[in-house]
Amino acid sequence: MKKTVLIFAILLFPLLALGQQPLWEEATGESQMGEMDMQKEVKERARRDAQSKAVEKAVGVFIKSHTLVSNNQLAEDLIFAAVRGKIEKMSVLQEGWDERDRSIYRVKIKALVAPVFPEKGEGLSVKANLHKSALKEGEETKLSYQASEDCYVYIFSIAADGSVTLLFPNSQSKDNKVVKNMVYTFPDEKSGFSLQAQFLTGFKGNRAEEKIKIIATRKEEALIPLGFQEGAFKIYDAGSTGMINDLVKKLSRIEPTDWTDETVAYSITR
Repeated sequence: MKKTVLIFAILLFPLLALGQQPLWEEATGESQMGEMDMQKEVKERARRDAQSKAVEKAVGVFIKSHTLVSNNQLAEDLIFAAVRGKIEKMSVLQEGWDERDRSIYRVKIKALVAPVFPEKGEGLSVKANLHKSALKEGEETKLSYQASEDCYVYIFSIAADGSVTLLFPNSQSKDNKVVKNMVYTFPDEKSGFSLQAQFLTGFKGNRAEEKIKIIATRKEEALIPLGFQEGAFKIYDAGSTGMINDLVKKLSRIEPTDWTDETVAYSITR
C-alpha cells in the first residue's frame, strides 16, 4: 500500500530579529610542563586554553538566547548553528603555578567575546527545487536536489510550532550519500510513499506556505539519533518542538565549511 508523507502547512509569522551583543565571560585554562618545555610556552598554552573556554561559553549563550527569542524562526535561519566567537578584550584575573603540582600552570581570564558568522559551506553547495511549488490541498509533488561534491544529505520538514519532521534518511531509505553533480529525486520510485500537500490541523485560512530544508554535510553525521520523528509514516506536531534546538547544537559542533543548507518554499491553497 502506498504510504504518504504529510507536508505540514505552516502559518506566516513575522521574522524576529535578534542582535547579538558581545559577552563578558570568565574562564580558567591550564597547561602542564613537560621535560622539554620552557616556562613561557607553558604559560602561553594555559592562556590559549582559557581563551578557548571563554569563547566556547559565549557561543553557547549566543545559540541559547537565539533559541529562546526566535524559536519559531530558528529553523529558517540556521546561520546561528555556524556562529563562532572572537575575543575583543581580555584581562588576566589570576595566574600562577599549582601549589600541589608545580608542573601545572593556571590562568583565569575575563574576556569580551563577540559573535562571528563565518561562511558556511565554502566550496560545498546544494541546490534544490520542487517539481511543483503551487499546490492544491491533497496534491502531490517531488523534490529534486544536487550537490556540488560528494556528501550526505538530510531532508527536514519544519512546522510553524518549531517541530521538526525527518523526511530523509528514514528507516526504509537509509542511504543518504550523494555523488557530485548527480541529480536526485525525493521520494524516488522505490520509496513507496509520496509528498502530499496538507493544511495543518485546525488551520482556517485558504492559503498557507511551508518550507523544506536540506542539510548537506561533507562527513556522515549522527543527525537521526537526535530523536527526530519520521514524517513518512506518521504525523507529528508540537510534540517534537525541542528537537530544533538539538539540530542546531549538533550543527554548531561541525566546522562551518563542512556543511551547508538550502530551503525550498511552496504554497498550499484549498
